[in-house]
Amino acid sequence: MRTSLLAATLATGLLAPAAAQAHVTVQPSSAAAGGYTRLDVRVPNERDDASTRQVEIQFPAGFESASFEPVPGWSAKVAREGENVSTITWTADDDEDAIPPGAFQDFGLSLRIPEEVGAKLTFKALQTYTNDEVVRWIGAEDSDNPAPVVTVTEAEGGHDAKTTPTPAERTSAAATADDGGNGLAIVALIIGALGLLAGVAALVTARRA
Repeated sequence: MRTSLLAATLATGLLAPAAAQAHVTVQPSSAAAGGYTRLDVRVPNERDDASTRQVEIQFPAGFESASFEPVPGWSAKVAREGENVSTITWTADDDEDAIPPGAFQDFGLSLRIPEEVGAKLTFKALQTYTNDEVVRWIGAEDSDNPAPVVTVTEAEGGHDAKTTPTPAERTSAAATADDGGNGLAIVALIIGALGLLAGVAALVTARRA
């Protein structure tokens, strides 16, 4: 009896870390501020007797656009609230296309990360199984059902990183280049005029001699 209890305890201890890691997540867990990037919603199937047939991702505020990567056998629907994307829902076309036990599926997104360095973007997720069970990944990071979180990091090069010049900056640069070119032309004309005067003076002196 004691041997069986010990074996069951050890088995539970071995399975617990694996179960703890089988959360819906967004990969990678950090992204540079202000840039366009790809994020993958990673959905593992945690059930032995059911498949995952629908995944809904709720966007934090501030995303005016987001594009998704088509997944064979799945349909995607984008919902908006005003000018911002509110949710994207992926649904398996039939149960044969659902995520089976022991498997996972990545759902790709392309979007622009907000400028606020250090912000934690929370993408709450609802995972629906073929037995109609719904798991809500909407909790805090240390909860049993944590919501996927992406941390906004400083862009490479920080605030001194070079960016594409604005039209005003391009105009200013062009004006500066034009001023420099005009200055060189004036200097060349002056030197040419001095050379001409020196030549005339030399010719006059030679004739007098």
